[in-house]
Amino acid sequence: MKHRSILCIAAILLAASSALAADNQAYRLAAILSGSFQGSTPGNNLLVNAQSFTSDPGHPYDLFIRVSGKYQDDNVRLQGVMRFDIEGQDVLITYVPHFDPTVTVTSPNADNFTDREASAACGVNMKPRGDGFVGETLGSGCALAIRGAVSKWTIEIEPGSLRLRDAKTGETLRFKRASK
Repeated sequence: MKHRSILCIAAILLAASSALAADNQAYRLAAILSGSFQGSTPGNNLLVNAQSFTSDPGHPYDLFIRVSGKYQDDNVRLQGVMRFDIEGQDVLITYVPHFDPTVTVTSPNADNFTDREASAACGVNMKPRGDGFVGETLGSGCALAIRGAVSKWTIEIEPGSLRLRDAKTGETLRFKRASK
């Protein structure tokens, strides 16, 4: 009887924590972004890999992100940490780059950033829309963190897909989920 009571209490606590996480927009967004996404537009041979990365108990949904591959004729390799902060119903994603290509999610210094990396950080405010999120970069604010991102980009994130669109030129990069 005592064993059954403990199991019931554990089940109730698990259900309550799952319900709280489902209502947490930062958790929802990080869960959608976790995994691998493969470029699906012509000339986009990029792979986006996002792994759970918790270095600060105040930010349990952070992701270590790596983008690698080729976009048109350019080789691309970016890596850094995405931090998720709740702002009302919205989620602020702050991307802090690692300019050292040897830093990975398992590196002991993965949560340490140089002054140059910290000052290059850029953010985007994501608003819930449908079963995903939408946002827009602030323009050249991300140019140092993300090579070539010198204009505003709209970002649409849905379960199974990502879409980034240059607001000025219309250039669009689409990604489809490759694995969870």
